[in-house]
Amino acid sequence: MQIFDAATTRAALPFDALVPALRAAFAATATGVPPRHVHALGEGTASPGTVLIMPAWSEAFLGIKTINIFPANGARGLPGLHATYVLYDAATGVPLALMDGNEITARRTAGAAALGAAFLARPDARRLLVLGSGRVARLLPQALRSVRPGIDAVQVWNHRPEGAQALAAQWRAEGLAAQAVTDLEAAVRAADIVSCATLATTPLVQGAWLAPGAHLDLIGSFTPQMKEADPPCFGGGARVCVDTDEALRKAGDLLDAFAAGTLAPHGVHATLAQLCRGEREGRRDARERTVFKAVGTALEDLAAATLAWQSRSA
Repeated sequence: MQIFDAATTRAALPFDALVPALRAAFAATATGVPPRHVHALGEGTASPGTVLIMPAWSEAFLGIKTINIFPANGARGLPGLHATYVLYDAATGVPLALMDGNEITARRTAGAAALGAAFLARPDARRLLVLGSGRVARLLPQALRSVRPGIDAVQVWNHRPEGAQALAAQWRAEGLAAQAVTDLEAAVRAADIVSCATLATTPLVQGAWLAPGAHLDLIGSFTPQMKEADPPCFGGGARVCVDTDEALRKAGDLLDAFAAGTLAPHGVHATLAQLCRGEREGRRDARERTVFKAVGTALEDLAAATLAWQSRSA
């Protein structure tokens, strides 16, 4: 069994290859993706945790991602999430590779955001606003520029301003015109793409702030208790798409919009699979507001791990 450490996994998943691989995976029909397994650990203790087990398989490969989430790790100076990915031969069950699950998760999440933007963001989008400063947020300009290369101005907001300042400095060092902002409303109003990668439990983006033609990308929250956008973000004729139907049951943003009546479940326009297969169209015109809501799927992990495995002989 081969070992793909973080650097090897990262190098094997450039977005110009990963986004097309994700598109092909969503367009295919011969992949098994059962519901994720969720197990609670240490309930009632000072350090409770959650284990997610996410399997998926294709004709050639079987993959299983294990994610350990321990929110109290921050007080210990440790990341709150640790993940591993094991790739197997689907015909024999032979283990092929152990891969860095953190890199796979972050890169496939940012890649899915880019895939959604390829269908929904305006082709001439230039101004990107990122909410968050974590592992996924750091990748968003690179991922989104792979499908919208005209992006030339990036702003970042974070609930901890110092986190936004550090990330903006990192992006400037990489050659991006980036700046940290503290006035979230003004930044949202000026953005062509608003991309949220946070663990917020109270809405951050208000629908009244979104400009005509803006694309709202919500990829951080993944439970009913988590939410990054208020119900009006999904109303007013916005074209709302999701990564999978699981988002209709898991995304706090959507559940709040359903409860408020600004969006009905049948009003969700398309899943990524429907967009990738050409069964539904993406953006219709330059003034239409669009929303992409993702909660993540093991299909994306398998597509990323397969690409990493195949790159070993490239």
